[in-house]
Amino acid sequence: MPDSDDHRTRMPLAVYILGMAVFALGTSEFMLSGLLPPIAADMDVSIPQAGLLISAFAIGMVIGAPLLAVATLRLPRRTTLITLITVFGLGQVAGALAPSYELLFASRVVSAFACAGFWAVGAAVAIAMVPVNSRARAMAVMIGGLSIANVLGVPAGAFLGEHLGWRSAFWAVGAASALALVGIVTLIPRIPLPAEKPRLKRELSIYRDGQVWLAIAITALAAGGIFCAFSYLAPLLTDVAGLDSGWVPTVLALFGIGALAGTTVGGRVADAHLFGVLISGIAASTVFLVALAVFASSAVVAGALAFLLGVSGFYTAPALNARMFNVAGAAPTLAGATTTAAFNLGNTGGPWLGGTVIDAGFGFASTAWAGAAMTLLALVAVGVSLRLQRGGGGTGSRVVMGASAHAPEKARTERP
Repeated sequence: MPDSDDHRTRMPLAVYILGMAVFALGTSEFMLSGLLPPIAADMDVSIPQAGLLISAFAIGMVIGAPLLAVATLRLPRRTTLITLITVFGLGQVAGALAPSYELLFASRVVSAFACAGFWAVGAAVAIAMVPVNSRARAMAVMIGGLSIANVLGVPAGAFLGEHLGWRSAFWAVGAASALALVGIVTLIPRIPLPAEKPRLKRELSIYRDGQVWLAIAITALAAGGIFCAFSYLAPLLTDVAGLDSGWVPTVLALFGIGALAGTTVGGRVADAHLFGVLISGIAASTVFLVALAVFASSAVVAGALAFLLGVSGFYTAPALNARMFNVAGAAPTLAGATTTAAFNLGNTGGPWLGGTVIDAGFGFASTAWAGAAMTLLALVAVGVSLRLQRGGGGTGSRVVMGASAHAPEKARTERP
């Protein structure tokens, strides 16, 4: 694909269709945080048991991403996307109709597997449709769908759950999935299979690269640090900051707005200054988390910091995705799957660590301290990765997607 300025500034419509699909996926993944009480009451289970539905989705994402990436390795990518979004939509319908907790739990696991597979394959498709120096921008469009899900989808799900019952939120996500399916069928082009069929052994060889494992650690720690605090933001706001519960959705929406802004800016900057974005964004998250721990008793400050954490956390997301594709270019599908799994390791491990420090009696504000410890470790890992790259270690110079003509841009992509 030519690397003209025109191609760098125009994003294919198909990438935005993938972002629309991610909006449906992200809404389903996060909307249960506002639906746990009615689900628990309807299914006759405790709220912690209902909360396992969230964990089931995250764990399903961790396991499902690499498994489905391997299972679909030699299948046409467009066909795979159509199949996965269809299965995901049917999973939402099954959840809406589920007569028991067990069946609802099963529907969440199935949906998570389809969601994980779609993320992995969709990321590879988005990367394949743009030149190498627009990778982060393409990923920013997809991640933007997740940000919009936090701004609009999750609050809308909570609103529907409150006024029309929790099942209506599942029906709404099912409808959004159907719209995404139409867009994929009509607008996603057929991505030609490589002349040489992908081989599993060759794809798995990326895991012998230390830079790949560093990218996994950075992604999991950076995401985990943010969600360690964010998962318990509601009780922190009400019990520590003294904010009325009616204001909690507004603060959560502020986080989502910050996430959308961060994704937009990070996607435009990361292609030219990948390590600079990682260092500045993760450092900012660390500072904001420490400030949240110190000033948690102030509702105004806590609300402002929720917005800033959304900005800093999602500012780094396009760079984290692009970094994985840079170091695992010989296996683009597994690169997308590995990034998806890494993010969800953070989304699972961060809330677990937050719950652990709360159970230990340190209070809700302690989740911000724990999150800051995770992002600080992520920052150390970024430093190690940058030092190895400058010293020629790892596969930082590997050409992605086999497009050797793009090698000069590759060097610009990872300039600090």
